[in-house]
Amino acid sequence: MRMPISELERRTELTPDKIYLRQPVDGQVKDFTWSGVFDQVRRLAGGFQSLGLKPGDRIALMAKNCAEWFITDWAIMAAGMISVPIYPTAGEKTIRHVLSHSESKLLIIGKLDSTDALSNVLNDSGELALQTLSMPYPTVMTKLQWYKFLDASAPIESLNDPDENDVMSIIYTSGSTGTPKGVVMSFGAYHYASKQTQDTLGVTESDRVVSYLPLAHITERGVIEGPSLYAGCTVYFVESLDTFIFDINRAQPTFFLSVPRLWSKFLSNIHARVTPKKLSILLSLPVIGNLVARKIRRTLGLDQVRVFGSGSAPISPEILKWYKRLGMNISEGWGMTETGGLSCSNLPFDEARIGTIGVPLDGTEMKISEQGEVLISSPGLFQEYYQDPALTEESFTEDGFFKTGDKGEYNEALNAFRITGRVKELFKTEKGKYIAPVPIESKLAVNDLFEQICVMGTLLPQPIAVTVLSPAAESLSNEKIEASINQTLESINAQLEPHERLSGVFVAKDEWTIENELLTPTLKIKRGDIEQAYLPKLRMMTGKTVCWEA
Repeated sequence: MRMPISELERRTELTPDKIYLRQPVDGQVKDFTWSGVFDQVRRLAGGFQSLGLKPGDRIALMAKNCAEWFITDWAIMAAGMISVPIYPTAGEKTIRHVLSHSESKLLIIGKLDSTDALSNVLNDSGELALQTLSMPYPTVMTKLQWYKFLDASAPIESLNDPDENDVMSIIYTSGSTGTPKGVVMSFGAYHYASKQTQDTLGVTESDRVVSYLPLAHITERGVIEGPSLYAGCTVYFVESLDTFIFDINRAQPTFFLSVPRLWSKFLSNIHARVTPKKLSILLSLPVIGNLVARKIRRTLGLDQVRVFGSGSAPISPEILKWYKRLGMNISEGWGMTETGGLSCSNLPFDEARIGTIGVPLDGTEMKISEQGEVLISSPGLFQEYYQDPALTEESFTEDGFFKTGDKGEYNEALNAFRITGRVKELFKTEKGKYIAPVPIESKLAVNDLFEQICVMGTLLPQPIAVTVLSPAAESLSNEKIEASINQTLESINAQLEPHERLSGVFVAKDEWTIENELLTPTLKIKRGDIEQAYLPKLRMMTGKTVCWEA
């Protein structure tokens, strides 16, 4: 079992001058070779030691994706210290909690869309006794700066050679159900997750991938960072949201992972240019359809992609089928911070398994409990919740399976699993019937006028869908939007049990964002907070199938 730093050293010896990381800065690409990366890793690790940090000390890392994020992560490993990633969009409360709970001694800071929350924490961080180091981008003022620190640091003399059970990282959950929990991940778990994902995706050194989803989340580290290291492929980064499509086009990725909300946004943007009806007609034409599909893929920068993936949250089967018409076979995957990232996937892509998360990776076992909960046993499982032995103990069955909290089903005919929601997401209407919102939300997502959806109905006569409209609705009148919504409601309700049928749709006026704390940093809805904000308004909604927030 070759640990990450040993693999980095091996890659450097094999292909020292090959470009590994490509970082856009002010529109120009800065390239990092394998030898250049390894040199910075060794210097940074030596610098940590010069600050008096010892093996096992925690180093927090808060930055948007960049080449220096990878370098920092490996330097922490090389020094035998423990990384504590923080989402670059985290609020003040979360930042304080993670830094304090993890007892981090150094905070490394990179590009941030907003520095307000972190600045407030640092201006009042006397009790944290933090040292700070900034990456070479505009960010908050720090005590140490990247290049000066590297120039003044001697390379570490002895690289850490960890045991598979040694702690590599404490990864804090996104907090969709409350206070973020510290998930303790070992080197062995990370190695398994990275290697199995590499094998499942078939990543080779000739591949090109783009790192843009938050590296503080296990998915990006386990599906992009780790496999890129073990495969030796090239990683491109995105400079900003404004340059996203340009940067993707420059990278021409051969593997592309995204989340349901971004796949929906791509779809809405396409339909904002060409109406769904017209596009459907064009795609149905034998020759023209292929040309149109390829033009769309090329515009998105995804024409060279051979493996498409979607994860982090359930995605509508109808959206997957729509993309298939463009020649984009998106394989849905499933995993959690606690399971090391990707644990189950529809790879290789099988159209019959659309709507499922496919099969577990080799070495991973999954089953459904009597209560309908997904249970998992895997070499990629976390060790414990940091400083919470009681929660750790109650999270495992007697035979060592982790209780995921996801409700699921196993389809024997397809040999595939399907996620139907969260155990704690069920709500009860005033009729006393329990309802799982996720399958209903998935059905509603077929209407591309809906960008964000949350079905709720605690103590209401029938459930109601609260939605934020997509850009595709901007050019339509309220009458046309309501007609489309009513048509969707009629179609969806015909597929539901009587107690599940939606009595209406409430159109919210404001988007749910990370900033207003209605989305997690991984773009999942904070269901409890959304329900708290909208349930009182829904109880006043009577006699209308579509209601607009004032």
